[in-house]
Amino acid sequence: MMNKPFEWPVRVYYEDTDAQGVVYYANYFRFMERARTEWLRALGIDQVAMLADERRIFVVTEVQAQFLVPAKLNDELIVTAALQQLTRVSFDIEQNIYRNRLDGELLVRGGVKAAYLDADTKRPKRVPPTFFEENPS
Repeated sequence: MMNKPFEWPVRVYYEDTDAQGVVYYANYFRFMERARTEWLRALGIDQVAMLADERRIFVVTEVQAQFLVPAKLNDELIVTAALQQLTRVSFDIEQNIYRNRLDGELLVRGGVKAAYLDADTKRPKRVPPTFFEENPS
């Protein structure tokens, strides 16, 4: 398992905010999705190739978030992703959103559970344990 969480920078744009000028709550989930996708890519997991070549997919089965402090227009955020737990057919990812930098103000504390499925039958498959090994590069 990884010691340091993966970090993905996000800037808040006007389209991300609501009528009060703060990030609309559902957009935090979009930020988390982007960070998870980039984290998987950094691990060498190509989801397009995984589907085409192996007929496997990831499906989010659970998501949770605690909204602590709102982000605002033009804020620079850091969205993290880190493997929290790996089971036979699913994995839990801890995801947090900070203002400005990883040691900055924690805005959202969250997590996602994802399952690894056969794309055709939608039945669970064993997660390859090599998926989450640290990349030496």
